[in-house]
Amino acid sequence: MRLNISIQQYDKPLLMACLFLCAFGTIMLYSASWNESFIRSGGSTESMYLKAHLMRVLIGFVFMFIFLILDYRSLKIIAPYFLILSFLLLIVTKSYYLIIGNHRPARWLNLGFVSIQTSDIARISLIIFLAYYLDQIKMRIKDFRNGFLPCIIIIGLMMSLIIIQPDFSTALIIGSIGTIILFIGGAKIKHLIASSFLGFIISIPIIYFKPYRLARILSFFDKSDITENGYQAHQALLSLGNGGLFGVGLGNSVEKNHLLPTPHTDFIFSMLGEEFGFLGTISVIGLIVLITYLTYQVVNNSKIDMFQRILGFGIISNFFFAAMINMSMVIGILPIVGLPLPLVSYGGSSMLSYFIGFGLILSIKLGVDRKY
Repeated sequence: MRLNISIQQYDKPLLMACLFLCAFGTIMLYSASWNESFIRSGGSTESMYLKAHLMRVLIGFVFMFIFLILDYRSLKIIAPYFLILSFLLLIVTKSYYLIIGNHRPARWLNLGFVSIQTSDIARISLIIFLAYYLDQIKMRIKDFRNGFLPCIIIIGLMMSLIIIQPDFSTALIIGSIGTIILFIGGAKIKHLIASSFLGFIISIPIIYFKPYRLARILSFFDKSDITENGYQAHQALLSLGNGGLFGVGLGNSVEKNHLLPTPHTDFIFSMLGEEFGFLGTISVIGLIVLITYLTYQVVNNSKIDMFQRILGFGIISNFFFAAMINMSMVIGILPIVGLPLPLVSYGGSSMLSYFIGFGLILSIKLGVDRKY
């Protein structure tokens, strides 16, 4: 079905909120990365990361527009195949690193012309598949063996493949999103509690037998560790504290000069707080809350089918949880995890997955208005 976007009542406030957050993130990214770019390029450019980021944003907008004009119901047809593809990508990525003897985390798959973080593809594929599956089985989700168990097996298998990359934080996000989706889909509370408890028990040896994971947890409780495992967390708080109420000014951060590692990725919220102060951080938090509220309004008003609602709530959870965990990590409420701030941090695959998600939300809004 052809959609004439110029005459449709697509969600302009949601689109504008996403644009503002992305634009603010781009400004902040350049400020946080110019020094690192200058050093890595051998003094030839200060905008290496900025150019790559802008290209990714442009690609993201193209995909958002594609999924905006797409009839979201067509995803039901490809949902199982997309899930299988994402599993294959995770397996191929890990296998490739093992074959070539690369002992770095097997998170990125180089396709020659582009590299993709396969866990981000897996995340969006799981949301689409669970929406499709729960729409198919309806109230059979309350049956443990014939409804709930297949979902848990799929979620658990995907988490396992991501944990062995290793990427425990993304696996945790996927488990949380899966639990929310199953709850919205009508799963019994006792089944959700039992599976969550089992997941917690399994995570204990996963954390214990990886020294760096355990060290992060221990340093979170030991605030005196500010030189080794707790260094990043300490520097992030110093960066936020330097900003005060109004900040030190755009481009004037001290921490980004190799005091705080990865200032343009996982810790860009610290840079934001240092240069724009408390008011700047509140503004970004406000934008994130606004985007979450606007997407919730779209999904809450869509009472046409279960697929639509579960898909929408899955996308909301994916965005909101990642944002809250990243900011909580920076301000010291949670241990350090490797998650970027959605639409703000430097990153390709994660940004693309969020743009696709918001494209689908806008498509759902068009579907609600058109009553199909």
